[in-house]
Amino acid sequence: MTADRRRWAALIVLCTGMLMIVLDLTVTNVALSSIQADLGFSDAGLAWVVNAYMIAFGGLLLLAGRLGDLLGRRRVFLTGLAVFTVASLGCGLAQSQAVLVAARFVQGVGGAMTSAVILGMIVTMFPEPRELARAIGAFAFVASAGGAVGLLAGGVLTQTINWHWIFFINIPFGAVTAALARRLVDHEDGIGLGRGADLAGALTITASLMIGVYAIVGPAASDGWTDPATLGLAAACLVLLALFLARELTAAQPLVPLGILRSRNVTGANLIQIASVAGMFGIFFMRSLYLKKVLGYGAMDIGFAFLPTTVLMGALSVRFTEPLVSRYGARSVMVTGLALITAGLVWFTQAPVDGTYLVHVLPVMVLLGIGAGLAFPALMTLAMSGVTAENAGLASGLVNTTAQVGAALGLAVLATLSASRSLDLSASGASVPAALTGGYHLAFWVAAALVGLSIVIALVVLETPAPAEQVVTGRELVTEPA
Repeated sequence: MTADRRRWAALIVLCTGMLMIVLDLTVTNVALSSIQADLGFSDAGLAWVVNAYMIAFGGLLLLAGRLGDLLGRRRVFLTGLAVFTVASLGCGLAQSQAVLVAARFVQGVGGAMTSAVILGMIVTMFPEPRELARAIGAFAFVASAGGAVGLLAGGVLTQTINWHWIFFINIPFGAVTAALARRLVDHEDGIGLGRGADLAGALTITASLMIGVYAIVGPAASDGWTDPATLGLAAACLVLLALFLARELTAAQPLVPLGILRSRNVTGANLIQIASVAGMFGIFFMRSLYLKKVLGYGAMDIGFAFLPTTVLMGALSVRFTEPLVSRYGARSVMVTGLALITAGLVWFTQAPVDGTYLVHVLPVMVLLGIGAGLAFPALMTLAMSGVTAENAGLASGLVNTTAQVGAALGLAVLATLSASRSLDLSASGASVPAALTGGYHLAFWVAAALVGLSIVIALVVLETPAPAEQVVTGRELVTEPA
């Protein structure tokens, strides 16, 4: 196998690892009702099947990305795969609530280690800008569209076998992915623990992120944003974050060199990631609930309903977004995609109780598919631009962290607002379908506003040179002033 073909084969392996992580959360959501019936979870307890994973995953992404720089990204990727695969076996074998929740937490640890370093490996494998844009497009498609595939896969496995198999299926995929990664992904030693073994920084940022994610998916989602527990956890998160920043400013070998945030593109892209993912990820579940509770779709029907979005995202991300970025620049392509996503979300605010797929759902799926296929590959290109090979893992972990924070924040905010609006409408005498639809409409409007905010950030913060002026200098992708 030639070196060039080996690189692209390695990309497929890395994307397969990412697909496992993305699919896991979605298929678990599809199977929650079956898990509840089998293991006897209460409604509040059932939420921890998801929350335990999200807390570990969101809390450890930044640390895992930096460990990839220090110890070698291939080593961290393989370790994460092993942890994730073994934890999946534990989830599948679980016969009690405590075992399942604990195994899901360990799964989140493995998922963070696996996914945090993938973008960093892609950046170092593909130093030429055009090839890098194509590779990131493939990664962005897997990261964004995997959820829709998970809806279908979760419905098939749960309905035809049982919920245990949504976890067992990870075992052969994890083993094969690890074997191929050992063969195709080149080993790298990393820069060594001496270049960033900042234990105090690692503990404070990990604790801050875990507490922050817990506050969002726990008390905020169940009791509201003004609940004392929510406010107390938010305050603890901010205090730890302030301590972390103070530590990084004074540490001789900081865990996270804050100089990486001096890049307007890196900082802006991560802010955009939070806002846009909050809108997209949160509305992903709201759309699923609308299809299920208002239009009466089953799990497999919902999966098929999302297929146009998946197909369009794949076609654009893998084949067409890269030449558009090369010709018009990443910022222009991204803003266009975000505008289409916003239009799709606004369209969905008009979906009625008796909506039809062809009129009220399919056009939205098309707009979101095209928009995401354009926006997210360009966004990831910007997030990794100007990053040295030594900090590629950190930047990769950062962009994954902001995506996770945005997803948790969006889901909690939109679900809370939607439920509150539905209760108000129901108390006013509206029928159950009408009350639910009214709640979803509010969520769609808020999601559209969040994506619109990301457009404003892109126009104000980002700096994008002319496409022809993107160059590669040594091991660093840089941009020359226009």
